Amino acid sequence: MESFSLILAIVVVTALAFDFTNGFHDTANAMATTISTGALKPKVAVAMSAVLNLVGAFLSVEVANTISKGLVDETGIRPEVIFAALVGAILWNLLTWLVGLPSSSSHALMGGLIGATIASAGVGAVHGDVLVTKVLLPAVAAPVVAGVAAMIATRLSYTLGSKADGKAADKGYRVGQIASAGLVSLAHGTNDAQKTMGIITLALVAGGAVAPDSDPPTWVILSAGMAIALGTYLGGWRIIRTLGTGLTDLQPKQGFAAQTSAATVILASSHLGFSLSTTHAVSGSVMGAGLGRKGGVVRWSTATRMCVAWVLTLPAAAVVGALAEYVTGLGDWGTAAVAVFLIASSVAIWKVSRREVVDHSNVVAETEESPGVVTQAIAAVTPPPAATPVPAPAPAAPAAAATPATATEGLTATIASPAATAASGPVAAATAEPASPPAAV
Repeated sequence: MESFSLILAIVVVTALAFDFTNGFHDTANAMATTISTGALKPKVAVAMSAVLNLVGAFLSVEVANTISKGLVDETGIRPEVIFAALVGAILWNLLTWLVGLPSSSSHALMGGLIGATIASAGVGAVHGDVLVTKVLLPAVAAPVVAGVAAMIATRLSYTLGSKADGKAADKGYRVGQIASAGLVSLAHGTNDAQKTMGIITLALVAGGAVAPDSDPPTWVILSAGMAIALGTYLGGWRIIRTLGTGLTDLQPKQGFAAQTSAATVILASSHLGFSLSTTHAVSGSVMGAGLGRKGGVVRWSTATRMCVAWVLTLPAAAVVGALAEYVTGLGDWGTAAVAVFLIASSVAIWKVSRREVVDHSNVVAETEESPGVVTQAIAAVTPPPAATPVPAPAPAAPAAAATPATATEGLTATIASPAATAASGPVAAATAEPASPPAAV
C-alpha cells in the first residue's frame, strides 16, 4: 500500500509539473499579439493572463471529463501508465519551447496517454471514436475556422474604420485587444487547465482513490488552476516572440480580430467538451489576421515549421510515453529510472536555453526572417534600377597647369577660347584649360 501511495503522489506531482509547462508554453496564445502591438507591457500581460487562467479553471469540467472518462478505458490503467504519459508530454513541451515553436500541449498529453495506454493494455483500451471526434477533428478544424474568422474580422475592421482617426482608432482597438486577450486567457483556463484535472482524476480512479466516473475533486481543480497560472506568469517568452512577431506583423486592428476569433472558437469547444488545442486556434487566427490586411504577409517558412511540429506532436509524445511505460513496467527501479531521466532531461534543456536568453526585456526585438532561396534568386537576376546618365569627365589637366585653390583667390573671371566652347559644348567650356595663366587683379 505504501508503494501505491508513493506512485500516486509521484503521478500527481508530475501532472502538476506538466500543467506548469502548459502554462508557460501557452502564454503566447493569450498575450503574444497583445505584447507585440504594444497594447500591454509584457509583465503586466502575463500577470493578467495568469489570474484569468486561474478563474477559468473553475468555470467548467467538460474537457476534464472527456480525458478522465472518454479517451481511454479506465479499468486497464495503472498509475504508472499516467506517469509515463506525462513524461512524454513534458519532454515534448520543453523541446518545442526551446526552439520557440507553439506546439499543442493538449496533443502532447493526449499522445503520451495513448502511447502509454497501448503499451500497457493494448490498442483496444483506446476509444477510437472519442479520439477522432473530440481530438483529431478539432485539431484540423480549429486553425481553419479561427483563421477564416480572423481574416473576415480583420477586413471588416479595416473597412469600417477606414474613415476613423488613425491614432484614436488604434487606441480603441488596443483597448479592445486587451479585453479580447483577457477572454482568451479565461478560455485557456476553461480548456487547458482541465486537461490536467482530467489526468489527475484518471490517476485517482486508477489507484482506487476515487470512484469511477467521478468529477474532479475540488482540490484537484484548485491545484491545477494554480499550477497553470504560475507557469503563465513566468511567461514562455520564446514562443511569445515567435507567435507575436515571427509569424506576421500585426497592427492593433489585426490583433483585436485575431484574439476575438480565437476566444470564440476556444469557448465554443470547451462548452462542447472538445479537447481543442488553443495553440492551433490562436496560430490560425494570427495567420488569418495577417492575410486579412491589405499588404499583410505571413512568414510561411515559420508557419511550415509550426505545422510540422503539430503533425509530430501526437506520435512523438506517444512513442516517448510507450517507452516510458515499458521501463516503468520493469518494477520500482524502472519508475525511478524514468523519473531521473525526466529530471535530467529537463535540466539539460533549461541549460541549453540559457545560451540565448529571451525574456520580457527582449521579447519584442526584431526577428527579421532570412530571405529564402526564391527571394535570393530573384534578387540575383533582377537588374539594378536605371541611373541618370552622367557626362564623361574631361581629360585631366597636366600637373604643371594645376592651380591650387589658394592661388586663385581674387580672380575675376576665366574666359575659355571660343573655339573650345564651340567644339565641346557647355561641359567642355567649363572645364577647358586656358591658354595662359590668368592674370591676378
